[in-house]
Amino acid sequence: LVGSEMCIRDSIGVLVELSNKNIDKKFIYSVPNDLEKNIKLGIRVEVPFGYQRLEGFVISFEEEPEMETKSIISIIDEDIILNKELLKLGKIMQEETLSTLISCYQVMLPKALKASRKSSVSKKYDIFYELVKIPEKTTKKQDEIIELFKMRKIIPKKELQKISASSLKTLEANNTLREIKKEHYRVALLEEREEKKPLTVDQEKVVNEFRNSSDKVYLLHGVTGSGKTEVYMELIEDCIKENKTCIVLVPEISLTPQTISRFSKRFGSRIALLHSALSDGERYDEWRRINRGEVDIVIGARSALFAPLKNLGLIVIDEQHSESYKQDDSNPRYDAINMAIKRVELNKGAKVILGSATPTLDAYARALKNIYHLLNLPKRVNKKPLPEVTLVDMNQEFKRSEGHFSLLLLNKIKEKLSKEEQVILLLNRRGYSSFVTCKNCGYTVKCPHCDITLTYHKSSNNLRCHYCGYATNITNICPECHEKSLTTLGVGTEKIEEELHTLIPAAKILRMDFDTTSKKGSHAKMIEEFKEHKYDILLGTQIVAKGLDFENVTLVGVVNADTSLNIPNFRSSEQTFSLLSQVAGRSGRSSKTGEVIIQTYNPTHYAIECVKNHDYLDFFNKEMNIRRRLNYPPYYYVTYIRVSGKDDKICYKESLKIARILQKYLDKTIILGPSPCNVFKINNTFRYGITLKYKKQDNLKEILNRIIDVYKSNRLIVIDLNFNPIVFG
Repeated sequence: LVGSEMCIRDSIGVLVELSNKNIDKKFIYSVPNDLEKNIKLGIRVEVPFGYQRLEGFVISFEEEPEMETKSIISIIDEDIILNKELLKLGKIMQEETLSTLISCYQVMLPKALKASRKSSVSKKYDIFYELVKIPEKTTKKQDEIIELFKMRKIIPKKELQKISASSLKTLEANNTLREIKKEHYRVALLEEREEKKPLTVDQEKVVNEFRNSSDKVYLLHGVTGSGKTEVYMELIEDCIKENKTCIVLVPEISLTPQTISRFSKRFGSRIALLHSALSDGERYDEWRRINRGEVDIVIGARSALFAPLKNLGLIVIDEQHSESYKQDDSNPRYDAINMAIKRVELNKGAKVILGSATPTLDAYARALKNIYHLLNLPKRVNKKPLPEVTLVDMNQEFKRSEGHFSLLLLNKIKEKLSKEEQVILLLNRRGYSSFVTCKNCGYTVKCPHCDITLTYHKSSNNLRCHYCGYATNITNICPECHEKSLTTLGVGTEKIEEELHTLIPAAKILRMDFDTTSKKGSHAKMIEEFKEHKYDILLGTQIVAKGLDFENVTLVGVVNADTSLNIPNFRSSEQTFSLLSQVAGRSGRSSKTGEVIIQTYNPTHYAIECVKNHDYLDFFNKEMNIRRRLNYPPYYYVTYIRVSGKDDKICYKESLKIARILQKYLDKTIILGPSPCNVFKINNTFRYGITLKYKKQDNLKEILNRIIDVYKSNRLIVIDLNFNPIVFG
């Protein structure tokens, strides 16, 4: 960013809306005299660009240019959209991810405020009528209307529905009534307050240690049910007393009324929400409330990190281990935890606290090296022990199991339901079955656009691709051998729900997965209904593993613990340990004793044994030993380069060229590939990957930038970079 507010404002640098490496730079425009006084850094303007009219952000003030420049067309906003802090943060994100600068700014904003000709979200208003004066001559009908206003000078329009619109317009025209428009925010929090709970000895110790330290980044390692949220709220209260603001990030799936309710009961309505379940209009309203300084706390998912708060004091990142904090599916592929640390560095005295019962290995390793300040909550708040975990070896059980349920798990479910207690069941795979295959010739039904099997969904009786969304009706005739021999294999949540209805007919079952929670408000409704015991069993994917707190849940069952263990990724053991530990922590959170039953074909795997023993440190040490021997994080950094295109041969040829360039210039880097991605084809696009592993490679980003520059005009090949990826592919 160049220039300052003291510069002459008749020329400005504008970053236009198109995310293209060829034009990822500021363009200089002049400002007409009548707009000069309204030009500010960070506002949106409309500009001529070639034969188009585009929107863009003002990112600099410029000295008078030597040559004649085009003028901006108009100013779109009165308010600043990207304040100075966010302008700096976007630049940092660009340097971290090697994405276009405009994409870094766009990801910070709700749809209504992005630089885009397609954004059209309006403010919502409530209409009122106010009595201004009583005219000398009136009709009988007008007298009746005026009488209403003598009692109440201002009346909402919705209360005047029985009065004809023409009568109101006539009274407005003769200045008897005046229409008043008041902006109406679409999100409203309940003003239900409650006194804060006294801190436990462990919580008090953690809070005081945080208060007395000047460190920037803290890792709060607390077992499930240890009261991490109470610690967050105490530290947030400290910030608010100092007139500072706070951001609370939670994984999307755990952003439930339970979380929001706890904060609103403590802090009232000066809370804003930012997450994907909100409509475009709701996000627009919440963003403007924040920008106007009407809130102290912003609660939301990953993108809430960029809320335009002033005087930021604290960023809380709950469930720090969650993969949802890394944007892996589109540019900019940023890590919210990394960017949170960068943001507090821009705010004097601000801090970040990362909380989890199962911290990532990277975070815990940093804490042991004092890069992060380690805080511990080793016990549950109610002094209850963690639930007892029983492993069921399905290699021995499958012959006498009922469907996909061992006799032990099935009998335990029946026992809990007979006591009017509740059960949570986890199966981290949605749909009815994993794939459809032919018993005669072995043919497997795949997506015609992607190199992936189709999943059968019985409720809609179709096959769906979970990558591109392709769907087709199911048939029992094999398209290869034309025999009536297609059958479904594998199991998903839909199939398990069907089995439960057969095995325990009286049980009231609530299925929670992507298919059942896609409708707005459905997730929150389900949580509330299960809390009110309208259902006995909550069955779901990883949605049910985090952020949920039900007093009456005394049993957690894992139908198949090996689903995540079989993923071809060096983090699969860590992901398995984390998921199973988190879901186990949903059991026995109040006065009733909890139990956990985990069904697995790998009962001796160290990740599963460590879950049984609630032993994070043992898992950490064993997994770190493997990572060290295989040169993986946190011992090495990893970057993944994906080369994709419509022509397989061209794609592979160019990926080989790129690998040779990397081998030539990156002398301290281990280079693996190119090799086909885990999912080789998506949407008729072929994909090859190159993995880089390194401890220190000073010229890495320089070389990667050169490769991007070489291919930025190539329409046959797309290069995607992912630093510290969650998914390789």
